[in-house]
Amino acid sequence: MSAALRHKTRACRIGPVTVGGSAPVVVQSMTNTDTADYLATALQTAELARAGSELVRITVNTPEAAAAVPKIRDHLDRLGCDVPLIGDFHYNGHRLLTEHPACAEALAKYRINPGNVGFGKKKDEQFARMVELACRHGKPVRIGVNWGSLDQDLLARIMDENNRRPDPKSPVDIMREAMVTSALESAAKAEEVGMLGENIVLSCKVSSVQDLIAIYRELAHRADYALHLGLTEAGMGSKGIVASTAALSVLLQEGIGDTIRVSLTPEPGGSRTQEVIVAQEILQTLGLRAFTPMVAACPGCGRTTSTFFQELAGQVQDFVRARMPEWRLAYDGVETMTLAVMGCVVNGPGESKHANIGISLPGNGEAPAAPVYEDGEKTVTLRGESIAQEFKQIIEAYVARKYPQKLKI
Repeated sequence: MSAALRHKTRACRIGPVTVGGSAPVVVQSMTNTDTADYLATALQTAELARAGSELVRITVNTPEAAAAVPKIRDHLDRLGCDVPLIGDFHYNGHRLLTEHPACAEALAKYRINPGNVGFGKKKDEQFARMVELACRHGKPVRIGVNWGSLDQDLLARIMDENNRRPDPKSPVDIMREAMVTSALESAAKAEEVGMLGENIVLSCKVSSVQDLIAIYRELAHRADYALHLGLTEAGMGSKGIVASTAALSVLLQEGIGDTIRVSLTPEPGGSRTQEVIVAQEILQTLGLRAFTPMVAACPGCGRTTSTFFQELAGQVQDFVRARMPEWRLAYDGVETMTLAVMGCVVNGPGESKHANIGISLPGNGEAPAAPVYEDGEKTVTLRGESIAQEFKQIIEAYVARKYPQKLKI
């Protein structure tokens, strides 16, 4: 999809990263460490950044967490990691940012939830205080509405208005309207306090795919603020991946969305980086961005009785991801490279010829030989026990030969 087809939004600068405008869709993630443990949080943040997260959000919920934020920023800087940190605030953000100015300065953006920034008479005052502090420190804000903490006063108001209508809307439509209204009214209040519109990012998080699509279509229709996409509480494993992909892909294909997060629940002890990889793969599969070489692989059938092609596909995928941090620094365009690992003669040679580099492994009853194709031409036939290692060496040599080296400054 060309950038011209994107929904037109204002560009928001978050540290060295631009969200919205003509900038590419940005990938972000969130830590799950105790922020007060500054070293653990800094290390997980760096891990997420190495995986490709361009923005990282951290919880700031206690005075101890707020005091740790400058230490996290300092440690990241010592590691040479300049990823912007976003502070996630609920209930007490106005107080933490006031009492910990070093925290307010170290963060690149503040996330404000209008549903729990304050209650009763204090709500508007505490919301305004957070916006004023953001303006004072020159930080943008994300006004993040969440259906699990929706402003109940606003919801009651919209329900009352709906009850007076001759043709009342459904409860689902009312919930969607309340989400959009909360975001837009909060953005308008932020601008009244002094926040520039280009320093505001909006989000409306729900856990239903159809609700998310409907809400963001309406947001895109009614405003030009930069939009953060994400299906909240997406879930674990394939369920979370499928649900997030379904929701985000529809919106991104329509040109809606400037930054995305895939909110996966990791397996116990599992890496937090999976959510980054899935977000990248959504964008790359849609043709919106390129992050790492894509590996096409045969699914297997009765012709492919060996598991070797499956093992090799996994090894190749892991190999290119492991090499990308270094390749990205050394070579221009390597992230657009395509590879194919195929399991038999039916589609193997054809798919391999379409990739930059492809290998067609022997299927059931085929000769024990694996031809390798580079840019559509067969260059070598591999045999024996060292096919995997030799194929990785061919990939490495191809990258060094094919992609121009970046100039070192």
